[in-house]
Amino acid sequence: MQAGPPIGEREREILTAIVETFIATGEPVGSRTLARSNREGLSPATIRNVMADLVDAGFLEQPHTSAGRVPSAEAYRYYVEQLTGEAHLSHGDESIIQDSLHGISDVQEFMERTSHVLSLISRNVGVAVAIGGAKNALEHVYFSRLGDQKVLAVVVTRSGVVRDRVLRLDLPQSDLDEAARFINENFRGWTMEAMRTELSRRLEQERSEYDRLMASVEQLYRQGALAAEDSAQMVFVEGAANLVAGEQDRQRLQQLLQTLEEKQKIVELLGAYLDAKQEAVRVVIGLDEALPSMRNFVLIGAPARVGGEVMGSLAVIGPTRIDYQHTMTAVS
Repeated sequence: MQAGPPIGEREREILTAIVETFIATGEPVGSRTLARSNREGLSPATIRNVMADLVDAGFLEQPHTSAGRVPSAEAYRYYVEQLTGEAHLSHGDESIIQDSLHGISDVQEFMERTSHVLSLISRNVGVAVAIGGAKNALEHVYFSRLGDQKVLAVVVTRSGVVRDRVLRLDLPQSDLDEAARFINENFRGWTMEAMRTELSRRLEQERSEYDRLMASVEQLYRQGALAAEDSAQMVFVEGAANLVAGEQDRQRLQQLLQTLEEKQKIVELLGAYLDAKQEAVRVVIGLDEALPSMRNFVLIGAPARVGGEVMGSLAVIGPTRIDYQHTMTAVS
């Protein structure tokens, strides 16, 4: 987010008042409206002069049919830079988050619920993109004999994902325990993909060295006990209907809804603007560089971390006339 041209204290206060008034009302803001609420008691004439300067600096625009002014994209960027980040969610919003996410241990379900929660709180579109299973590091495996030719394989990743499969295998529990111990001791912390590659190499090179053990591991491996989930990213989008009320242009609305339905475009959108290395919530105003249909929209998002590991990203997408402080706090 690039800083706009520097402005003085009086201009900053009036610009902030215009942005917040327009966010609250959706109506172009005039000098008389500002004069009534101005704490310094500035006259409408003084405010008009300041507003003219803000127009010249590119912070304000004038709709054709109104004497009032509306913030430009540059004004919103400047406004966001001035926010302190010290806001707190209401008790009701905090309860929504806690109730919706309580008891979830599966990352996929967490991301799906998160998109719903963000949509509820922001009254805009909540988006969450979860990285596929191949990115998860192994915590441990567990194998249990269920009966004749049936084995339960449980894989737990460091991000909290638990996957289980029932395999058609006839191995005694002692062999299953030995195989699990071998994998846990040698591959804890490895990504699933890297582990499978290394196991495949060892099965070819070291079979004679660990004959019985590696035979058991090979059977489990071939039956898919350690198979990663589809590495495609899972995309969850909630609240597209929230945009219908605020968008009057039917053609643009149709384009927007179509964009939100195309999951790959959402992945590209978040990928274009959110960096896994960033720590803070990022605000991007005007998304047309990535998607022309999103020119007058804003993305407020951040990487999603579980135990320090990036599991995907989450964001709110809405019109530029969004409650920035509230939404940034919700995403955070």
